[in-house]
Amino acid sequence: MSEKDPMPLPRRAFIASGLSIGSSLVIGPRFRMSIPPAVQKAKEELSADEKKWIDESILAKDLKNYFGQGFSCAESILMVSLRYLQKPEDLVWAAAGFGGGMYQRDLCGFLTGGIMALGVAGGMLEMPRVEAKKICGETVKEYWAWWGTTVPHRCSQIRIEGTTSQVCVNQGLLAAAKIEDLVGRIQNKA
Repeated sequence: MSEKDPMPLPRRAFIASGLSIGSSLVIGPRFRMSIPPAVQKAKEELSADEKKWIDESILAKDLKNYFGQGFSCAESILMVSLRYLQKPEDLVWAAAGFGGGMYQRDLCGFLTGGIMALGVAGGMLEMPRVEAKKICGETVKEYWAWWGTTVPHRCSQIRIEGTTSQVCVNQGLLAAAKIEDLVGRIQNKA
């Protein structure tokens, strides 16, 4: 190809193809965030079992006082967790940038805020840091896996066109109940 011949691929397409190939090599399939086939569309209605689980959850009941009341998804789940763990409520500011999928409709704030809550619970364990981090890491993996079986990880794939904000409310309530269960398990390992 001579210097005067046009590039057979437009510059943007060429760069995009390189980024795609490069990210596949660097990131690999393990870290790509796609919707697992088992994941259903987010729920606007909960089952009787889910409603019962939520009704029995202290965190889910308290979440109603925060989510949509000036607190984002990430802030609200972290706030109810801080209250449950009897930690200073001003720590909720750690989640301020995570609402609405980090303001990018990316990872759901109920997911990221829940992971922060698990980190706080893990940090309360009275054991060597290495052991506490291992317990925390295992619990975070369990939360991530549970999440992936209920809804996608990204806001843009949870609240899709044609759904109401009720899908977010319901997922938040379910997430709060799950975080309460997981925090309880962390505390039992102390």
